[in-house]
Amino acid sequence: MQFATNHLGHFHLTNLLLDTMKETAATTGIEGRIVNLSSVAHLYTYEQGIRFDKINDKDSYSDKKAYGQSKLANILHANELSRRLKEEGANITVNSVHPGLIMTDLMRHSFLLMRILKLFTYILWKNVPQGAATSCYVAVHPGLKGVSGKYLVDCNEYPASNFATDLELAKKLWEYSHNLVKSLQSS
Repeated sequence: MQFATNHLGHFHLTNLLLDTMKETAATTGIEGRIVNLSSVAHLYTYEQGIRFDKINDKDSYSDKKAYGQSKLANILHANELSRRLKEEGANITVNSVHPGLIMTDLMRHSFLLMRILKLFTYILWKNVPQGAATSCYVAVHPGLKGVSGKYLVDCNEYPASNFATDLELAKKLWEYSHNLVKSLQSS
């Protein structure tokens, strides 16, 4: 479920909007920007990064690792789309961001570690406007014109995991996601 909600839906929506974005960027000369919301949780995934053969495996499911896998998929998607758009010469950038730990109710049903961390809310966590800052920065700041395929934390480029920068894994995820969406559309 995490993979479908956090990655596949965004992958599909982005692809539905892409032709319009390309046309608009070409017509207006204004750079289009796509920002994928990821998380530092992308570090906490399954040992193979993306479990293509076990996406829906209930026997070895871990909520923490499934969430991490979906957030890794967000970065891989951004990186692969960035590569493809650069290859086409499209005037669109694609980046992924980690907003930080945000004080919202999303964590109320989450795994134990996050509930424990919530005790330190005012020290470690950001409020909603602080959490939105990096996404807004990447979406509109003129200093990021032409910057694509990056992972940003607190409005700065930040190194992502080895899995997140694996070009072959990104290509494999793209094909896997494309085929999944295609099969769902035809059924």
